[in-house]
Amino acid sequence: MLSVLAPAATAPAAAEAASGATTASIGTPTLWIATVAGVLALFVVDFLITRRPHDPSMREALGWSAFYIAIPLLFGGWLWWQYGSQQGVEYYTGYIVEKSLSVDNLFVFVILLSAFAVPRELRQRVLLIGVAGALVLRGIFIALGAQMIASFAWTFLLFGAILLATAVKVGRDALSHSDHSIDVDQLRTVRLIRRLHPVTDVYAGTNLTVRREGRRALTPLALVAVAILGTDIVFAVDSVPAVYGITGDPYLVFATNAFALLGLRALYFVLEGALAKLVHLGHGLSLILAFIGVKLVLHWAHGVWAGVPQVPTLLSLALILGILAVVTVTSLVANRRADEPAEPAEPAEATSR
Repeated sequence: MLSVLAPAATAPAAAEAASGATTASIGTPTLWIATVAGVLALFVVDFLITRRPHDPSMREALGWSAFYIAIPLLFGGWLWWQYGSQQGVEYYTGYIVEKSLSVDNLFVFVILLSAFAVPRELRQRVLLIGVAGALVLRGIFIALGAQMIASFAWTFLLFGAILLATAVKVGRDALSHSDHSIDVDQLRTVRLIRRLHPVTDVYAGTNLTVRREGRRALTPLALVAVAILGTDIVFAVDSVPAVYGITGDPYLVFATNAFALLGLRALYFVLEGALAKLVHLGHGLSLILAFIGVKLVLHWAHGVWAGVPQVPTLLSLALILGILAVVTVTSLVANRRADEPAEPAEPAEATSR
């Protein structure tokens, strides 16, 4: 990964002008090695935690969520102190965007785990598989994105189009309030796997395969793991262009993605009940994705004509935080109104007077 991403720091002048980001990556080989090693160490810690299947208490989930939020916040402060305010603001903005998208991703995980009837004590292991797949896929997408940006200035136009299309889809889903239930038997991946390999009907702990009648068979845990990995691909297509709209530094893109993903396992159990109450989150994410999409298009246009204005990163941070704050408040108000008992109808005699 290091050898692939390193050339992005020497992107052509046209691409750098179009990005509106820093002209060089802060990701020295030493910093890359230290960051990747740190991410792997944290992942190993998560694996050891889920080694014994159990349903975590709210206290445990809150503790680990606080831990995985504190680390990237402290790391961002170190980046700010070490490399300057521009890199610090870009990092924090990218992290907030990725964390917001990861919360929306958790909603899909809730649906999948419920549809597959995954026992609660096994959900941590499924989420960990999803995090591992997402880290690998996003690493690949980040490397490809860095090479495309270094070679083709129109990459920003492509990324902008992807985000605008995604914003429209997210917005439509939020407006339609459509039923997001999933029929497991109708999933193409599930049907294909069952044709190619026998699958048991019951879970067998954390085992992905078991021996049945002298033949190796997959467990339902393997099916849900494949389904989660499939969603990781879709999430990577959305999230990587989004953070490239904040910063052109592939190191910051990787760091924000990795830190946003690492806390998903614990955050799932904290937000599992609250996700349904964030009724306006989809509207907010649609606006954020649309804003970043327009920002990327403006970056591309600025490379064509220098007179096209660009959106400062600090303004982007303020706008994104403002949108998230508004949709959180409006969601709380909407839920409070929905919980209020309906006022009793006035008697007919009173209304006639």
